[in-house]
Parts: sequence; structure tokens; C-alpha cells
Amino acid sequence: MKKEEFLVLLNRYLSGETNLEENKKMLNYYESFQTAPDWDTSLGSKEELEHKMLHRIQQTIKAEEVQVIPMKPFYARPVFKITAAASVVLLVSLSVLFTTNPNKTNIPVAHKNIEIGSDKATLTLEDGSVIALEKGKAYTAGNVSSNGEKLVYNPKNATTAIANNVLTIPRGGQFFIQLADSTKVWLNSESQLKYPVAFTDGTTRQIELVYGEAYFEVSPSTKHKGSRFKVKTQTQNVEVIGTEFNIKAYRDETSIYTTLVKGKVAISNATAKEFLEPSEQSKINFNSNTISISKVDVYNEISWRKGLFVFKGMPLAAIAKVLSRWYDADIVFADPALGNVKFNGVLNKNQKLEDILTTIKNINFINAYEIKDHKVILK
Repeated sequence: MKKEEFLVLLNRYLSGETNLEENKKMLNYYESFQTAPDWDTSLGSKEELEHKMLHRIQQTIKAEEVQVIPMKPFYARPVFKITAAASVVLLVSLSVLFTTNPNKTNIPVAHKNIEIGSDKATLTLEDGSVIALEKGKAYTAGNVSSNGEKLVYNPKNATTAIANNVLTIPRGGQFFIQLADSTKVWLNSESQLKYPVAFTDGTTRQIELVYGEAYFEVSPSTKHKGSRFKVKTQTQNVEVIGTEFNIKAYRDETSIYTTLVKGKVAISNATAKEFLEPSEQSKINFNSNTISISKVDVYNEISWRKGLFVFKGMPLAAIAKVLSRWYDADIVFADPALGNVKFNGVLNKNQKLEDILTTIKNINFINAYEIKDHKVILK
């Protein structure tokens, strides 16, 4: 699309005069307005237009029923109905958009289909038994039941015996679990959670995020005779009373990140203890074992729960890790320096990997990509 055509379409879009196909184009090219030096200021400042475009996009999404509902489990929310307007949601800078090179092509290679991630997990019981959980397969035993898309523990049917279960989410998966105390946990790809099948009111409720990423909506201690809730990870402990937070503790990362959404939590390790307020994130570096705290955009940190990838100034190397986990594919760079290129974008997780790679290629962040079975080479 030429710059002049884009500006005309933008003006009509902001006025609500575009049709479904034109809305699709605007949804595909909603951008941050951060780097275009020759923006036509007669349409307003970049900041004003960014706000207007975001508002219009939200209205369009709501009107076409493709909105992502926050604070709902994967199995209970409508994740981007398959409509033309919801095919891609992408932030790009205008300077990149207007210099797109249409002559770039990826190298066509025969390969196995790389599937989009889905709800799937394995449940390991106290006796070592392993149960595969996936859509279409029901499982019930004792106080636990699953329809293949969620796992729910019922406190009324709990036994008095102490037992721990382990829920493992593979690459290419995600899963929702409701613990016996009604705490809700959303687990991202390549994650593992260890937890008791029942809790005793009045005693500390402790679980372990062995590795990976999870979002917690904790049942408040007031409902459990003051029982505190603790989450153990590799090198830290998180203590809460009743709150919502996200922990990212992947095995291939050098730090653990804890982001507080609501409430208050205490972060501790062998050498220090810090408290988090909403919109704050702690970072514990494995090498130095120090705890640092900073303000963050919570939306960016928990967008994975809402069916989105949000990349704000993120290096392609870090993005490759995220995509590798969701699509269960190995992504490498023909030139390691390419991994340092920073990208701004919001992408729908329910797209094929090829569609995402083609989008990144078309806006000049990579020249080409090659797929060999489950290995992707970015060039």
C-alpha cells in the first residue's frame, strides 16, 4: 500500500466510514507512530492518532465479536472468531510500512505442518501414573476431573491422604487448572506445576512452578481461615494473601520475572525479601541472585493469557524463543546478528507460524525464512 493510499484509508477509518475489507487492512497495520519522520501532521499528532486508532480498533473488534475477554480461562472465552477482520492484528511503525519491499520472497521448502498451539497437558499422579489431557478426552478420578480442556479439583471429594500431582504443559500447549482451594492457574507452553490434591484450611497452601510461565488468580486467605498461599520456583518464593500475578521462570532464561496485577506479594530468595505493588515486576538474576523491581506495562506481560503475542522493542532472538514454545519449532538465525534486531508488534496466537513469519518478512525485519521439518531458519 502506498503512503498516500494509506493516509486516505486512515482518515476514512478514523471517521468510521470503512467497510469490512478496509477494516481488515487497518487491523493488519495498526502501528505505534514512533518512528515516521514525515507523518502528515494535518491528521493530528502521532500520539493523538495512536489513541484514536486504538479506540476504533476496539470498537471494530467489539462490533464483530472478536474481542478477547480478560480474566477468563482458555476454555471459557471466545478467542478471535475466524473473520476477515481478525485474521491478523499487528503493530508496525509507519517508517517500516512505507518502505516495504514487495520483491522479497521466502524460500519454498517442503515441510511438515507446524501446528498452532492448543490446550493440552499431561497429568502425573502420586503413584507415577501419567494421563494425557487433550480435547475430546475426559478423565475423572477421586476429586479431580477434566474434559481435556481444563482440570478441576473439587474440595468436597478430597481425601485426607497427602498427595501431590504434577501438571506438565509441552511446547505447543497451554492449560487451565483450578486447584482444590479454588485458586485458578493458567499455564503457558513448556511449563510444569506441582501441587497438592487438597489443602487444609489454617495451614499454608504451597505449590511449585517447577519451570515455565503461569498466571495465578489466588483464592483469598479469608476464605481459608487465614491460610497464606506460596508459590515456589527455582530460586524464589512468592507469598500472597489473595491476589493475581504472573511468574515467568523458563529453564532457558537467565532470570525469573514476577509481575503483580492485583493485591500484594512478597518476593524472597536466599539473600533478600521485597514487596511488590500492582504494575511492578521483580527480576531475580540466577547469576547474581539479586532482586530488582521496576514498573511495567501489565498488559504486555500477561497478553499471552488473552491469546496475543505482544512484543514491545523485543529482540528477534527473544521473540524466537516465545514462538518456538508455542509452535513447538526450533527457530534459528542464519546470521546471529539478526537476533539483535528489535521488533514492535501485537500478533494473534491463533495464526499459523508461516503467516507470522511472512508478516515479519514483508515489513523488512527479515529478508527470508526457510522451514525444514520443525526447524525454521531466519535470514
